[in-house]
Amino acid sequence: MKILVINCGSSSVKYQLLDMDEEKVLAKGLCERIGTKGGRFKYTPYHQGAVVWEKFIPDHKSAVEMVLRALSHEKYGVVNSIDAIKGIGHRIVHGGEYISQSVIIDGKVKEVINICTELAPLHNPANLMGIKACEELMPDIPMVGVFDTAFHQTIPAYAYLYGIPYKLYEKYKIRKYGFHGISHKYVAARAAEILGRPLDNLKTVSCHLGNGASVCAIKNGQSVDTSMGFTPLAGLVMGTRCGDIDPAIAAYLMKKENLTVEELEDVLNKQSGVFGLSGISNDFRDIENAQIKNDPQANLTMEVFSYSVSKYIAQYAMAMDGMDALIFTAGLGQNSYIVRQDICTNLKSLGVEIDKEKNRYCTDAQIISRQESQVCTMMIPTDEELAIARETKALLLNQKHCAGLAAV
Repeated sequence: MKILVINCGSSSVKYQLLDMDEEKVLAKGLCERIGTKGGRFKYTPYHQGAVVWEKFIPDHKSAVEMVLRALSHEKYGVVNSIDAIKGIGHRIVHGGEYISQSVIIDGKVKEVINICTELAPLHNPANLMGIKACEELMPDIPMVGVFDTAFHQTIPAYAYLYGIPYKLYEKYKIRKYGFHGISHKYVAARAAEILGRPLDNLKTVSCHLGNGASVCAIKNGQSVDTSMGFTPLAGLVMGTRCGDIDPAIAAYLMKKENLTVEELEDVLNKQSGVFGLSGISNDFRDIENAQIKNDPQANLTMEVFSYSVSKYIAQYAMAMDGMDALIFTAGLGQNSYIVRQDICTNLKSLGVEIDKEKNRYCTDAQIISRQESQVCTMMIPTDEELAIARETKALLLNQKHCAGLAAV
């Protein structure tokens, strides 16, 4: 079964075509700067190098059309016809309290995605555009929505509620939702495979560390808490996001700096985090390079970041009454041995002991802790596209349309 995975941003379409009989990537790529000058279409088939076209891409439908033409291209294609594609999996950011698992996309699901636009104004509208484009271009191919928030719907009320008037939760659904759920779910399952233990008998803390970052407590295969909250701004210090701060700081800054709500949101979302602290970059590689030169601000910034991650790991280990496995994943978690080492150094009292050689030279999924460590620490590359394709295949084979959809 060949599955096309689509991940739409406001001005981009990321895609992969997978042969799910072998779980093999046939082609992948990215359409960038949709609707603006400098449009770029990148296509990489499995049997040759990347092909890049620089051209204006007016909208998401045009981007998906380019993807389909490339996939079936006489020279670069990997399928003889688009009819070879049997399903489309869409990454969708927000399903609110309505979506608790992946679902086949129909009118009700699209209604939910639209309702949740208020909660994810930068993401859900783009996700809907991608769905609409695929409907118009491939009307007979079934589509599945795989939601970032769905995995976290198992978080108990005492962990997702905030200390605000309950009537405001009832009125506006202000609560912790959590994000990166597709990634956290995937690496937790991989950890169970590596350990040879059932997922429903593991206490795992997953650290998805990139420009956006979150930590998730996964007990017996279910998310029981996560660091991101009502929005992806909460939790860890990130690339440009502030993470957890005293909420009174918002009002204080608005008064002192004479900021509008929109200007404050820009400060907290785009000017803060390691970018704001370091004054160097939101790219952790740039900050690590500055550390090599013993830049004091870079050193302090990375201490702040590592400390924020360590705190959440410790909290979640306590919340689950122990931790069997600790996972590092995503761009920074997978590629920076220094960050992994700094974080784990803060966790010795929890029984985390890493092997410095294994940690430094690991390039694929593997255990990086010492044999005597009480906690098994691992680096596991995430694969959200494969996770989406698996969910899509499973749903299409079972044809359970709305099992994870609550009443709208």
